[in-house]
Amino acid sequence: MGKGSRETLTKLELQIMQVLWREGTCNVNAVLAGMNQPLAYTTVQTMLNILEKKGKVKRKLRGRAFEYTAIVTEARATGNAVRDLVDRMFGGSSEELVMSLIKSRQIDAKTIAELTRRLEEERSDQ
Repeated sequence: MGKGSRETLTKLELQIMQVLWREGTCNVNAVLAGMNQPLAYTTVQTMLNILEKKGKVKRKLRGRAFEYTAIVTEARATGNAVRDLVDRMFGGSSEELVMSLIKSRQIDAKTIAELTRRLEEERSDQ
């Protein structure tokens, strides 16, 4: 398993992490309740154990059940996913990612100008 596969979350791992980011510390039942799809208890438990092995969550025994807390922030997970996408699909070139978004009409010049303005505002606030 390469470094990238440890950093990037699978779709199901991401859904579980989103529950932990939104709700905070949860046991398996609380994660299940926060999911928008029906899953088996054992599936969620297995995924939480995988996330713990990957260093994305920590667990603590409370009574007879483990409670899980996200260690990795949503911002870091997003950054890792974007970096992985750029590396795998665009040869490490973020410019090629932006060009792909423009060519496929998923972003236009007006939006880029607005994002540039917002970025400049953030920089001037720091």
